[in-house]
Amino acid sequence: MPSASSSPQNRLRIVLVDDHPMVRERLAEVINREPDLHVCGEAEDRNDALKVIGATAPHLAIVDLSLKNSHGLELIKDLRVMHPDVRVLVVSMQEESLYAERVIRAGAQGYITKQEATRNIMEAIRRVLGGEVYLSTQLARRIAATLIGRQRANNNAAIGSLADRELQVFELAGLGLGTRQIADKLRLDAKTIETYKARIKEKLKLRDASELLQQAIAWAHTDKKD
Repeated sequence: MPSASSSPQNRLRIVLVDDHPMVRERLAEVINREPDLHVCGEAEDRNDALKVIGATAPHLAIVDLSLKNSHGLELIKDLRVMHPDVRVLVVSMQEESLYAERVIRAGAQGYITKQEATRNIMEAIRRVLGGEVYLSTQLARRIAATLIGRQRANNNAAIGSLADRELQVFELAGLGLGTRQIADKLRLDAKTIETYKARIKEKLKLRDASELLQQAIAWAHTDKKD
């Protein structure tokens, strides 16, 4: 007999937004094998997704960029305003170098290609549900390349205002470490790391974790002596 903790109402809820039924079916099968996760709804376009998400209040939405009669980017922007507590992981066939930065700027917390998803989808889901951001190493480098040089002097001055520990957290985030990994490396607890991140966002005037990640990646991959 399954335990009470494995019943759907006690699991973390996930909504799948993809215009291919077979993709949704395959993802749902993989996710529902996990004892603490449950696919609570599905949608094939933006309007249906907003209805399903509004009705089910999921913890995570997995969104494709190519949707029926709409584009995933618009849905991500809607969710950022209408359902800011819902985290978003993009799983798409689209070339990551073209869309990754746009996705993060729109408010998503992760991006994984469908080719990579066959191997790493659960890691991506766990990272995003855990409050972290999921990006491939190659993707992080590409985003950094586009960000380096933007308002660099102003950014350096602002970053210089960070306390020593805040700067350590900022740089480690830019190197791709999640909250738990940073906590382990600095021998602190995860709650303390989140406090440091909140201070960093305030000092650098960043709106959310997505903007913090963008700035941290640029900082970690550029020459800081300039």
